[in-house]
Amino acid sequence: MEKAAVVILNWNGKDMMSRFLAGVVAHTRGGTVYVADNASTDGSVEWLQERFPDVKRVVLDHNYGFAGGYNQALSRIEAEYFVLLNSDVEIQSDWLTPLLEYMETHPEVAACQPKIRSWHEPDRFEYAGAAGGYIDALGYPFCRGRIMGEVERDAHQYDSVAPVFWATGAALMVRSRVWREAGGLDARFFAHMEEIDFCWRLRSRGHGIVCVPSSVVFHVGGGTLPKENPRKTYLNFRNNLYMLYKNLPDARLASVMRWRFGLDMLASLQFLLGGKWGSFRAVWRAHADFRKQKAGFTPSRHENLSRTVIDPIPEQAPFSILWAYYVRGLKRFSQLPW
Repeated sequence: MEKAAVVILNWNGKDMMSRFLAGVVAHTRGGTVYVADNASTDGSVEWLQERFPDVKRVVLDHNYGFAGGYNQALSRIEAEYFVLLNSDVEIQSDWLTPLLEYMETHPEVAACQPKIRSWHEPDRFEYAGAAGGYIDALGYPFCRGRIMGEVERDAHQYDSVAPVFWATGAALMVRSRVWREAGGLDARFFAHMEEIDFCWRLRSRGHGIVCVPSSVVFHVGGGTLPKENPRKTYLNFRNNLYMLYKNLPDARLASVMRWRFGLDMLASLQFLLGGKWGSFRAVWRAHADFRKQKAGFTPSRHENLSRTVIDPIPEQAPFSILWAYYVRGLKRFSQLPW
């Protein structure tokens, strides 16, 4: 069995791979690089076979999305550790060794991530991961190094290994045994929030998750869907509701869902006033589809609650990040009232 399988899920990402795959291959020590192709139509598979014949390939029969694609690919790979790595991540030095060494010496930890810097602004953290992820009392995600749209410069203020609530799917290492026990990512999410849902399951079942900042990678971000794309808005709002319903304890579910409905409607109004009609409709459609599909998630909810051994989870903030950011003006992770 391989020690670590570094798996890049690709969908029409030949341009990204042409920029970054060589660096991944050159700087990945102790792991085998795979590309799992989600039925690309841009010639990715042929290009890969011609340019990188030694990189292992898993070719899927159609686009399963981020969550389903990784589930399909990893079911065909045998390794002690899986590493989910986005195609738009640049590797500049040995990044895998610090992650492997930490996991090998901390058996209580099921998953970890490196420190994620922005490819566009290398001295800043990257929005989707930074130095480890958390969520607030209402289920809004934020990071060590990024709160809402405020991204900090990396001045080595978060260079310590830290327990986190979630590790970014842009560069996520997980023990394969735990991945399979937890059922992998929820393919019903298709894309966005699936790694937070997955990590919530891990933490509630007693597994540790950390950021290991001695490992550093650079993430382009937003490569598949731009930030203001209505499809992305829809997936983020819908999948956040899925995640909350699947994982929140009974005592908090009703109140959190009421708050989220009100805040989401406020967000939709802001989209409307800003002339973003597609995003306005996306929020309403996300709530409508959640209500239609909610019953289908009830068995997952029952399973998650039955297997919960940690409640509350220490890395879930007991406050509202919206209140901290917009009302109290707290823009840095180190300022938050933990």
